[in-house]
Amino acid sequence: MAHHRSIIRRDERRRNRSKKTSRFHTDRPRLVVYRSLRHFEAQIIDDFSQNTIVAASSKEKVYNGKKINKTELASLVGKSLAERAKSKKVISVYFDRNGFKYHGRVKSLADASRKGGLKF
Repeated sequence: MAHHRSIIRRDERRRNRSKKTSRFHTDRPRLVVYRSLRHFEAQIIDDFSQNTIVAASSKEKVYNGKKINKTELASLVGKSLAERAKSKKVISVYFDRNGFKYHGRVKSLADASRKGGLKF
């Protein structure tokens, strides 16, 4: 049980280390990603007003019938998030990877949202 606790603390330290530079900026909101084993979620948050400006997820009905791998699904989520953010007039954001390593699904979401018009 003690070994499991150290793993949880290590993950919390990694998550907090990645949030150090991305929180509480007045000029830009924060793009936060979360990935589980099956799904991928991203949202743009304004920390000062504590509101979610835009959100996108792989749980939406648009993606239910598609037979694609998880990396391509994350890029579709990033593309739809960028389109929704442009409609709300959000262009530049801070990227918060939420402690996840920057490769695979996290990287594909970031690349797709950059191609969609967001600036990190």
